[in-house]
Amino acid sequence: MNDITATAAPPLIDTRKPRRLMPGWYSIAWGSAILVMLPVLAVFWLALFPTENIWPHLVDTILPVYIKTTLLLLAGVGSLSVMIGVGTAWLVTMCNFPGRRIFEWALLLPFAMPAYLIAYLYTDLLEYAGPLQTLLRDLFGWQTAREYWFPEIRSLGGAILMLTLVLYPYVYLLSRASFLEQSMSIRDASRIFGCSPLQSFYRVSLPIARPAIAVGLSLVSMETLNDFGTVDYFAVKSLSAGIYDAWLNMGNLGAAAQIATLMMVFVILLISLERIARARQRQFTNADRFGSIDRYSLSPGKSALATLACALPVVLGFLVPFLVLGSYAVRRLDQLGEADFLAHASHSFTLSATAALLTVAVAIVLAYSKRLYPSHRSLTLASRFSSLGYALPGAVLAIGVIIPLAAFDNSVDAFMREHFGFGTGLLLSGTPFAIVFAYCVRFLAVSTGSVDSSLAKVTPSMDMASRSLGLNPLQTLRRVHLPLIRGGLLTAVLVVFVDAMKELPATLILRPFNYDTLATYVYQYASDEMLETSALAAMLIVLVGIVPVILLSRSITSTRQGR
Repeated sequence: MNDITATAAPPLIDTRKPRRLMPGWYSIAWGSAILVMLPVLAVFWLALFPTENIWPHLVDTILPVYIKTTLLLLAGVGSLSVMIGVGTAWLVTMCNFPGRRIFEWALLLPFAMPAYLIAYLYTDLLEYAGPLQTLLRDLFGWQTAREYWFPEIRSLGGAILMLTLVLYPYVYLLSRASFLEQSMSIRDASRIFGCSPLQSFYRVSLPIARPAIAVGLSLVSMETLNDFGTVDYFAVKSLSAGIYDAWLNMGNLGAAAQIATLMMVFVILLISLERIARARQRQFTNADRFGSIDRYSLSPGKSALATLACALPVVLGFLVPFLVLGSYAVRRLDQLGEADFLAHASHSFTLSATAALLTVAVAIVLAYSKRLYPSHRSLTLASRFSSLGYALPGAVLAIGVIIPLAAFDNSVDAFMREHFGFGTGLLLSGTPFAIVFAYCVRFLAVSTGSVDSSLAKVTPSMDMASRSLGLNPLQTLRRVHLPLIRGGLLTAVLVVFVDAMKELPATLILRPFNYDTLATYVYQYASDEMLETSALAAMLIVLVGIVPVILLSRSITSTRQGR
């Protein structure tokens, strides 16, 4: 096998004569990085210097329970997500069986379902008074719950299952992309040496895909840490639920910041482990990467099992919740004319659209600054700092946002009262601005990645040609680059918009009084056992979430020609 040695790509702009850095680009890039880092620094500061230090009390009482439960949650969701994601990705990529082409994109559909939403739905279906247990009692003549055993959905195991059903697509997406990029000659060589298809998977395909799986697992773990709706509804005492309890129920922001700091330690460990996993393994791409895939032909029995293995995650993670939600939503179509419902929908769409546009604008500045000044490493560092917000769980981010905004509001209010005799009240904290700021900090990394990859595909000769025609950098960006990267910009806007629509922990904590979004509206009614009332709002969230699923499916299926 002949490996191709990758050569370094030429710089976008000649670095032998570094261009003079324009203060505007530098200030905006580092200003964005500082704004993203501000919530993190605020959390650390309050954790170190709380108004009332109850950390020893937390350590002696509830903190060990929070840590143990969170570790079990991470281990359970991570293990199941890897099993489902890697297994289904290998089946649809390397094997022929009925429904394979449908499952290629259908396995991504659970991405559109928020975890807290299916938690409410399955509780409604599986609880004692639900249709399933009622049917079992009617069939077998049981009268009370003591006469039979049925698993408790509102438990740690139930939370693990609910989170797995909507988070395994992270592993599936990256694993399948890795399998599609693998050389078929390596697999054929393993077959020559007598490996069965399963042995070839374990000895060849799986080790090569390990870095991609590690990235997917880290994303699953961070989303698990971020979840609040599911663990709160199932009464699972995780760190995320502990932050909410310490802040809003105990009234101790310092304790919440201390728990948040501990959660950030978990995040840092996850990111470090993922990078170590990738750094320990290097691969080179073989020349036949873009050839067609010679898939294994399965026997009728194994084909049926493969179809079942791929169908179960789709049916449980998307189809059943979608049908139940749809049946509920049809009964409540009258809500479309209610002022409160329209207000909640308007809040969601306005906040999400504002955050999407702002994050894309900042991402353009960051990505274009690096393109203009590749020799200035400080801009690359600023871009990396700006991406840290995505690793922050929503509850942690909410604390980090409220601390500096509240300090600003208090300072302005005190100044105005002292010098002008009247107060200003809440200018930033307790307003929609705080929610938009949190969305921008959390999802800036999504926009930056999309814009950066789109700009990288624009040939450097376009920059040189525009400069030779007398265009300055800003004119080049507006007239040349933005039209060429429209697709990447649209993708970034859509993905951030959908993520913001689904975001619950930060929205729930930062929203003003009597100010609800579709996500908080669903949470409030569903947690009060009124799922049907919130079904129409939930359906809107799900339908909007299908958009990035289509984009993701197209992106991974286009990674290999002749597929």
